[in-house]
Amino acid sequence: MDNSSADADLRGDMNSSGDRQTQPEVVQAADGSRSSGTRRVTIQDVAKEAQVSISAVSKVLRDAYGVSPDMRAKVTAAIERLGYRPQAGARAMRGRSYTIGVMLAALSHPFQPEIVEGITDELEPGPYQEILITGGLVAPRQQRSIEALADRQVDGLVIITPEIGTAWLEQLGAGLPAVVVARHGGAVHFDTVVDDDHGGARLMVDHLVGLGHRSIVHTSHPTGSLKRPFVLAHTARRDGYVAAMKRHGLQPDVIETSYTEEGGYLAAVEALDRPSPPTAIFAGADIAAVGVLRAAEERGLRVPEDLTVTGYDNINASAIGRVALTTIDQSGHLTGQVSARLLLERLNGRTQPVHYVVAPRLVVRTTSAAPSRRR
Repeated sequence: MDNSSADADLRGDMNSSGDRQTQPEVVQAADGSRSSGTRRVTIQDVAKEAQVSISAVSKVLRDAYGVSPDMRAKVTAAIERLGYRPQAGARAMRGRSYTIGVMLAALSHPFQPEIVEGITDELEPGPYQEILITGGLVAPRQQRSIEALADRQVDGLVIITPEIGTAWLEQLGAGLPAVVVARHGGAVHFDTVVDDDHGGARLMVDHLVGLGHRSIVHTSHPTGSLKRPFVLAHTARRDGYVAAMKRHGLQPDVIETSYTEEGGYLAAVEALDRPSPPTAIFAGADIAAVGVLRAAEERGLRVPEDLTVTGYDNINASAIGRVALTTIDQSGHLTGQVSARLLLERLNGRTQPVHYVVAPRLVVRTTSAAPSRRR
C-alpha cells in the first residue's frame, strides 16, 4: 500500500549537472483535446479524466483494500492517458505531517474517550497532534473513516474497536503504521493493545460465585461477523464468562444487547421479568449496568440486597455517589498511552508486530453482595 502524497508537485527531472528541471507536460482530456505547457498533471486532472472523485484516485494510488476492478481500471487508464507519475517518495520529501489519526466507534461510549485521553497525554510532550474521527459500529463506515484519515496524510493510525475484516486491516498496516485497540488475535502488519477480557470476565464470575450466586445473567454486545480468534473485546469477555460459569458447574445465561444504558435496561427487563429471575446481572459494560440499575429500581428491587449488579470498564462514573458499581478495571487511560507509545515506535522504524495485553483488576464496591435468602 503506497501512502505517498499522490499529487505532490515535488517531482522534476535531473539534467546532466544534477539540477532539477521541469519538463513540459501534455494533458489530454477525455474529449481528445491536448494541451502542452509546464504544468504537471495533478490528481485532480486524473479524477476529471476518469470521471471519479479525487478520493477514488487516491485509493487506487494507495492500493487501498476494497477498490473495485472497474474503478481501478478507469483510474489506471486515465493515469496512462495523461502520463501522470505519482512519486513514491513524495511523503519522505515533504516530511512528516506530525498528525496521528484516531478512529473510535462513538463518543457516546464513555470508555473510549478515556482511551483518547491516554493517547493525548502520551503524545503531549512531543510534536504530534491527534485527529479524531468517529467510525460508527459497522465496517463500511469505519473503512471510509479510516481512508479519510489516510487521505489526509496522517503519519499513523490508532483504530479503536474496528468491526473490519482482518485482511483489510493487514493491507492497511502494510502501508501505514497502525495500532488497533480492543481487537484480539494479534496481527502481522500492525500492533494490537487489548485487555485480558477473558480473564476479566473470569474474575467477575469467581467473585459472584464466591458470594453465593448461582443464577448469573451476562449482558453482551452482539458478536457480529468477526471470527475467532480475531474478535473484539465483548466477544472475548462473553467467552470468558461462559468458560468460568461452566468451570463452576453453572449454566451460562447470555442476553445480547447494545452496550448502552438503554441496552442494559432492556436486557434487565427481560431477565427480571422471568418467573425465576437471576440473583445477579453481570453487565458487559458499566454504561449498560446503569440501565440494569434503572430496571431494578422500577421493580422495587434493592441493590445489592435483592439483586447484585456488576459491570466492566471502571469508567469514572462507576465510582460516583450511590452507584458505586462493582466492576472490572481495564485501565482505558493506560490502553491509550500504550497505543500511542507503540505507534511512535513504529514511526521510528520498528516493524515487528507487538501484541500488548492489559491486566484487568476486580474493583469491589457496594452493588455486589450475597444473594438474599428470600430469593
